[in-house]
Amino acid sequence: MKKLVLTFFAVFALAFSFAQSPEWKEMHEFHTIMSATFHPAEENNLKPCKENAKVLLTKARAWEKAQVPIGYNATLAKPILKQLVQDCKALTEAVQTKKSDKELKTLITKAHDTFHQFAEKCKE
Repeated sequence: MKKLVLTFFAVFALAFSFAQSPEWKEMHEFHTIMSATFHPAEENNLKPCKENAKVLLTKARAWEKAQVPIGYNATLAKPILKQLVQDCKALTEAVQTKKSDKELKTLITKAHDTFHQFAEKCKE
């Protein structure tokens, strides 16, 4: 019973957190592709990474150019988004030049870490 109550509160807190998040279309679009790309790479499946690298770069550039909505710290967000674009560009170039899966995994992990840096620092 205690686990059930704790689970209920955890789900409620998570739902409340998302409900309170300011909407940022470009961020959500980037995250959708990042999630579908990074998580398979964690399991050494680099096919989505190779297929999605250009899309990640396109989505990162669109996100960087988008207006920062209320609820996010623009001063912190802009340099992190610039780094994210650089990370995605490096990944795209590595895919195009057929770098090793090990190097691709390192690069997608770096881009993913930059994304999480944004998530941790930029929401007010």
